[in-house]
Amino acid sequence: MFKGMLGNCTVSDLGRAERWFALLFERGPDRRPMDGLLEWHLGPGFGLQVWLEPERSGHSTVVLEVADLQAVATRLAAAGLDHHGPEQGGGGQLVQLADPDGNRIVLAGPGVLPPPT
Repeated sequence: MFKGMLGNCTVSDLGRAERWFALLFERGPDRRPMDGLLEWHLGPGFGLQVWLEPERSGHSTVVLEVADLQAVATRLAAAGLDHHGPEQGGGGQLVQLADPDGNRIVLAGPGVLPPPT
């Protein structure tokens, strides 16, 4: 029935958020479908939207599974995105980040998220 999903984060400053998420994803947004909205397409059928909504900013959480958590953690630290390194959680390892508005971005190592059915 469902074929994809776009998670979302709400931010107070779209330019600042674009710079931060571009460091996270190693590229700029894939689309700008309308004023105040950025989209990153991260794989077939899934991605992340970043919305300019100052009154709601900072209350989002997104969990993304990555293939090599340690490599991503090292790259993010080198890019200046602060985190405490991989830590145990969710039945595996996680890296927790916060964007400039305080939205929680959790990167999960392989096997933490349930497999697709």
